[in-house]
Amino acid sequence: MKKYIAETIGTMVLVFMGCGAAVVLGADTGVGHLPVALAFGLSIVAMAYVIGNISGCHINPAVSLGVLLDKRINVKEFCGYVVSQIIGAIIGASLLFVLVEAFGVHDHTGGLGSNGVANAGGIGGGLFVEIILTFIFVFTILGVTADKDKGNVAGIVIGLTLAFVHIVGIPLTGTSVNPARSIGPAIFSGGQALADLWVFVVGPLAGAALAAVVYRILKDRKGAK
Repeated sequence: MKKYIAETIGTMVLVFMGCGAAVVLGADTGVGHLPVALAFGLSIVAMAYVIGNISGCHINPAVSLGVLLDKRINVKEFCGYVVSQIIGAIIGASLLFVLVEAFGVHDHTGGLGSNGVANAGGIGGGLFVEIILTFIFVFTILGVTADKDKGNVAGIVIGLTLAFVHIVGIPLTGTSVNPARSIGPAIFSGGQALADLWVFVVGPLAGAALAAVVYRILKDRKGAK
């Protein structure tokens, strides 16, 4: 149970800090999207060193799927992780909603940092971007966490990887690579964010599955040598 509570808290922090940065530092502020990318990345770094030894700090259903396919957790654990992550994302988005609606903080994204496909050329482009970015992210996680000697730096590597995929993805889809991160804000934003939500569930899960398959092939070949 502790690992599921940890995943709930970790995902709440990721959504509140990452999407929160987008809300207060959106495109119309002129500060650029690098601070938002860093907010997502630093959230991962912080949580990795706080809850990593409790749950592994997945805080992302796509990561949990990759770990499942690499046979590091079982199906029951996977389901527990995903439910916890979605709950955490909804809590994080609800806190942002209160900040905007109750306290009058201006939302520079117009949708609590929700994702969209318009700038990526539509649904096809959105799926393409999310599959590629999630593949890179999950592939990195599987590799860096497989080597115990890299344990001390794994959180930093993963956080920086999340930041750099955001640098490319923010102007295109807002960057999901995490179905839970997309579900939370979309629930409160509704409209097009909710209509496009399936892209940010299917895309990241497909990218994660592809990463797990490729990583396993490479790992097996390395073992054969």
